[in-house]
Amino acid sequence: MFFLCRIYSNRLFRWGFRPDTLTFTSLIKGLIVEDKVGEATRLFGKMVVFGCQPSVISYGALINGLCRMGNTSIALRLYEEMVNGNGVCKPNVIVYGSIIDGLCKEGMVEKAGQLLSEMKGWGICPDVIVYSSLLHGFCCIGNLEKAKSLFLEMLDQGVHPNVITFNVLIDALCKMEKLEEANQLLNLMIQRGVNPDIITYNTLMDGYCLAGKLDFAGDLFASLQSKDNGPDVVSFNIMINAYCKNWKVNEAMRLYREMIVKRIKPTVITYNTLLTGLFQAGKVDEARELFGKMQFVNIAPDSCTYNIYVDGLCKNDCVSEALELFHKLESCKFEFSIKVFNSLIYGLCKTRKLETAWELFYGLPNKGLEPTVVTYSIMINGMCKEGRLEKANDLLIEMEEKGCAPNVVTFNTLMHGFAQKNDPQKVVKLLHKMVEKKLSPDASTVAAVVDLLSKDEAYLETLKLLPTFPVQVPPK
Repeated sequence: MFFLCRIYSNRLFRWGFRPDTLTFTSLIKGLIVEDKVGEATRLFGKMVVFGCQPSVISYGALINGLCRMGNTSIALRLYEEMVNGNGVCKPNVIVYGSIIDGLCKEGMVEKAGQLLSEMKGWGICPDVIVYSSLLHGFCCIGNLEKAKSLFLEMLDQGVHPNVITFNVLIDALCKMEKLEEANQLLNLMIQRGVNPDIITYNTLMDGYCLAGKLDFAGDLFASLQSKDNGPDVVSFNIMINAYCKNWKVNEAMRLYREMIVKRIKPTVITYNTLLTGLFQAGKVDEARELFGKMQFVNIAPDSCTYNIYVDGLCKNDCVSEALELFHKLESCKFEFSIKVFNSLIYGLCKTRKLETAWELFYGLPNKGLEPTVVTYSIMINGMCKEGRLEKANDLLIEMEEKGCAPNVVTFNTLMHGFAQKNDPQKVVKLLHKMVEKKLSPDASTVAAVVDLLSKDEAYLETLKLLPTFPVQVPPK
């Protein structure tokens, strides 16, 4: 289409033909359909050269294309050109709809709200698209009250909300765990003759799952079975994820088998979720089988899959197998994330294979990776468990020198190590460092201090040396 539009426009100009507004508009629309917004913008500019006055349709087509491609600032300039064009060509509801949608998607919701007021001032009635875009915008910035007032306004104005409008509001209510209101909206939706779609039901199911109301989600999922189209892959993934997070991996596997029977093809997300659940439950053999099945049905594992698989093997004491997979992927030039290394280093430290852990740790720069606070904390923990406290302390110094800020876990790990060795000076020094870094102590920090004081004969003197941490105001 783009190729034909370009040839056609070039030939028209070369043959000396003077195209009219309708011809230009048709060519611009064709270029927009092919996402060739730059070409469309240049062609729009040629209209004036050929003495053609762009119509509201010409402006609308280009503004819509610009907004879809994220060029809302240019679209706004065109809009202002229309508004200030001495009444020749004024924006219509389609132009306003495109710009308001573009602004909302770019987070400029207040500006979109201003345009709503402007269009009303021009006597242009907002349609369901305009209202739905604004509702979505206000929901995205967390202003649910404004979204609700807009919804009531559209009802007052006789604008009928569609399934998208309802879905936007139901999604926002579910994310804020206002499930009763979300259900009321679902009932209103049905009363007004708007049929809920699969997105509506999936949104509500996900909301119930996020709120820990698994039984309600299960009932809604069961009710979908009687619908014409039934649950889709997203519906199954929502429920599988909820069951896995709630340690009900057998239920999750039952749903997976149901998917296969119903010929609903699982996605890589389905497999990643199930693998996480199986490893979490210690079902390593089942995880291996599922991993093999995934590849058998031509679902390619992604980086997340390998992260989960390596991590699961390491946490279930199958470090050698995890290393074997790592080396196999390494030979295939697989690009690892730091998470894979963290999992392997954790497993190696846990099984006291510290030399191999060190090799991986110091080989990170060769892989284009830098150790994170998690990586350092794992290595420090490994050193502490082996009684190599000075080496662990050196790692703390090293990470700070390299600009990697230690967190409370890092300090707690070291403090527990020094407390076990009954070294109050080092523990006190670490506590003072925590104060300097404005880190708040947690239950583990307190446990390390109590452990130290219980072994220290001169605990009263040590108490005097402990720093004072700022009082933490509990969140409301």
